[in-house]
Amino acid sequence: MIKSCLLCGVGGQGTVLAAKVFADAAIAKGEEVKTTETIGMSQRGGSVVSHVRTGENIHSPLIPMQGADLIIGFEPGEVVRNLPYLKPDGVIVVSPKAIKPVTASLSGLTYEGDDMIAYLKRMAKQVIVVDSQAICEACGSTKVLNVALLGAAAMTGKMNVTADEIKSALLKRLPEKFHLLNELALELGMKSISENKSNDISNDISNDISDR
Repeated sequence: MIKSCLLCGVGGQGTVLAAKVFADAAIAKGEEVKTTETIGMSQRGGSVVSHVRTGENIHSPLIPMQGADLIIGFEPGEVVRNLPYLKPDGVIVVSPKAIKPVTASLSGLTYEGDDMIAYLKRMAKQVIVVDSQAICEACGSTKVLNVALLGAAAMTGKMNVTADEIKSALLKRLPEKFHLLNELALELGMKSISENKSNDISNDISNDISDR
């Protein structure tokens, strides 16, 4: 069965790396994989969109409209923009932190993450909001956002790969000095699924940090 995942964010958030790790994990287990990317002024915070499709008999790397089983959103406004790609029963995994584009700053228009999350929850059946700020603070780095979101996404069951397979692919791609940091981010991203059920992962985060 073909599974289609769209990853979207802005330049510098690690969207492309996350897509590559996802693809690596699927290839390692023998899946057919096709990927493609659209990168607009990524060095200046422009939109970055990656399509990853896994399974059998994939004829195009591009996900059709209403064809994405999963959208992983690094920035909520980008998910709103790409929402037409989501299947009616698809799942959204998203960071609520908005990154205000230059056009909004110059025009004085409001650009609030909470407003966009509320819109996504009205428009989609399942929206998993990952407390990306808490996870990045727990890890001591903002650069692990992509790994945390992959951890959460792996727990949805919408991907053809497991969290363990994502972890294996991630460690193969990264230098050893970054392994512990990213393993922690992956674990906290996985636990964010429980956060959406219990609305509290603060104790889990504290315990994980104290154990390291």
